[in-house]
Amino acid sequence: MVRRYELSDEAYRLVEDLLPPNGKRGGQWNDHRATLNGIFWILHTGAQWRELPERYGKWKSVYDRFNRWSADGTIHRMLERLHLKLDEQGRIDLDLWCIDATLVRASRAAAGAAEKKPGE
Repeated sequence: MVRRYELSDEAYRLVEDLLPPNGKRGGQWNDHRATLNGIFWILHTGAQWRELPERYGKWKSVYDRFNRWSADGTIHRMLERLHLKLDEQGRIDLDLWCIDATLVRASRAAAGAAEKKPGE
């Protein structure tokens, strides 16, 4: 059963070749698809990494891979490919851009609170 925040077979085939090979001797990486689904579970739920269900692998492995793929551009390349696919299907409106700022933190002063002066 594929959950709505997990990759379908078709979606995984679309990005599979962008993921690094797993052919090194020694410790092998967890399954890339399970790892991606774990990342999506975290993004979908907003839970802490330590709350990741075991079906996605060890939380630390999923967390480390997310950080590695973020830093080396793998996630950017996957998103770029998905954007191109959606654009080909006419599902992206380039005239409309929205930013969800519900999780953007601001200082108390931004909400009108006075800054504390030194010594108060």
